[in-house]
Amino acid sequence: MSRDATPLAGSPDSAIASAGSQQEKPVNPFLTPYASGDPSRAASSTALPQPILNQKYFRSRRVKKGEVERPWTKVKDPREKWVTIIPLIGLAIGLGLAGLLVWDGLRTVVNHKYCPVYLEDFSNGFNTKVWTKEAEVGGFGNGQFEETTITEENVFIQEGMLHIKPTLQDSRLIETNNVIDLQAGGVCTSSVWSNCITGTNTTNGTIVNPVKSGRINTKKGAVIKYGRVEVEAKLPKGDWLWPAIWLLPVDSKYGVWPQSGEIDIVESRGNNHTYPQGGNNIVSSALHWGPDAANDAWWRTNVKRNALHTTFAKRFHTFGLEWSEKYIFTYIDTRLLQVLYTNFDKPLWGRGHFPQAGENGTRIVDPWSKYNHKSTPFDQDFYLILNVAVGGTNGWFEDGKNGKPWVDAGESAKMDFWNARDTWYPTWKDGGQMVVKSVKIWQQQGYNGCQ
Repeated sequence: MSRDATPLAGSPDSAIASAGSQQEKPVNPFLTPYASGDPSRAASSTALPQPILNQKYFRSRRVKKGEVERPWTKVKDPREKWVTIIPLIGLAIGLGLAGLLVWDGLRTVVNHKYCPVYLEDFSNGFNTKVWTKEAEVGGFGNGQFEETTITEENVFIQEGMLHIKPTLQDSRLIETNNVIDLQAGGVCTSSVWSNCITGTNTTNGTIVNPVKSGRINTKKGAVIKYGRVEVEAKLPKGDWLWPAIWLLPVDSKYGVWPQSGEIDIVESRGNNHTYPQGGNNIVSSALHWGPDAANDAWWRTNVKRNALHTTFAKRFHTFGLEWSEKYIFTYIDTRLLQVLYTNFDKPLWGRGHFPQAGENGTRIVDPWSKYNHKSTPFDQDFYLILNVAVGGTNGWFEDGKNGKPWVDAGESAKMDFWNARDTWYPTWKDGGQMVVKSVKIWQQQGYNGCQ
């Protein structure tokens, strides 16, 4: 008989043929359709002469319900229910306490009512009824290198945004004997002579301010006593630039700086992120307060914030201030992202731990406690200032760090800075200016006519 006529072992035909001769064994429907052929078995290492085992049916060994006794189900432990009840009670108590804490937190959050004082987007240009461009050459008490001007070279509106841009001084005013006299032009905004007049003397090496920049304030048009301030701005990048958004008191009721206080919403440096003291990737907020300049307690109320893998010169941010009788805090972009928080829960004089006398033995007098206000000196009218300073000799840029080209105590600090202009001025080329989209100032209800 030919191979085609002979059923393959394990095939359905083989099963039928086998069933015809052996009726006692039915066909197993779970068998592999075909057994391994001869070539496959011959190539296998197990292809040794062995008897072919008979296939067997699969038999379930699953225990049927009711066949096994479960005596533990017949007797109930009355304590077993508490295994469920106690965790549920704990969960309910936890949820209740969490809800109570959330409610109490929301209840105690202060949401003051405000009156708008000044809402500016610069779409109508520079408002001279609110802003004053300051013109000085005295360094503003920090030995700053810039001359602040009233020209549009340094403060201007472009594409609906305010720009404060530092520029180089006219080299002729530095290389030859010259005088800058802001009083003669009637533009000096200071009553102090030394803040209005400066000059270059090629014999002794003194020079006029090596750069020009801008500084503007809202003193004549927008002031608040408690309230909120928001400035949407992009900070400058460039070596030795010093941008700031801050407030000063309208009247120095408690005495000269810092007795009457200063509120710094944000300060930074234009240097890049490698600068040891922090470049344009870091901003800081601070309050300045103390009985004299030597005992300024700003370091007790100073906090820094990192931009995290970017810089504050790459995009716009909202730099904000919320200020009340009981607290003052600054924030970036949202009130939830606070930078500095100071609670006026006790008088600042006690918090400062000031010495009883100065270095010369003169007794230090408390200028605030007699007014019986815990927020003093931060309880008067303040106005907003925007500026980009350059350099300085007060330590804001530490000596000997990152190639600083001048020494603070050096008599030729300005000249040394000017002579190094080929190293720092190119870093101002792209982005060396503060750009401001908007300024918003609100007065807290109950003060200055806000009802």
